Amino acid sequence: MTTLVCTSASKAAGPAAQTLPYPSFSSYVRARQPVLLRTARSLTGNPSDAEDLLQTALTKTYVAWERIEDHRALDGYVRRALLNTRTSQWRKRKVDEFACEELPEPEPVPGGDDPAEQQALRDAMWRAIMRLPARQRAMVVLRYYEDLSEVQTAEVLGVSVGTVKSAVSRAIGKLREDAELGLVRR
Repeated sequence: MTTLVCTSASKAAGPAAQTLPYPSFSSYVRARQPVLLRTARSLTGNPSDAEDLLQTALTKTYVAWERIEDHRALDGYVRRALLNTRTSQWRKRKVDEFACEELPEPEPVPGGDDPAEQQALRDAMWRAIMRLPARQRAMVVLRYYEDLSEVQTAEVLGVSVGTVKSAVSRAIGKLREDAELGLVRR
């Protein structure tokens, strides 16, 4: 059975289209939408999918509004609708799998390194930075990881700009000589 909701755009803009049979539903949605949206995001991991999921669950809740006896337990009802809807979506998804003799390998990106090698280099760099003296380590982190200027780094640490320049220079020299970094870069 199909129900005609609106026959023209002019009717949709009128005040009659704004009144809902359940004003308590509208107030519930306004009050609880942020919390329910966070729940939906935790189920989907994607903000757009979460909004769609919440919309579907709220539609199901609206249809069942008269049957819900205890309106104090609405959050639980909507959360269950979110979970059931997400489970249904997951079960209905289409996965195309094709059997093949040889697994396709992605083409290497020109100029790009292997992500595993990049991660190994980052890990080795952090270990090398952690071996620096505390003052040099702080200056290197502020200067290069936090992207502060030499003047800003000096202000944060309460030292002169010349001190920052010389300490960072010595720290970079130590990093260049670090044996572990040398092995990873080769």
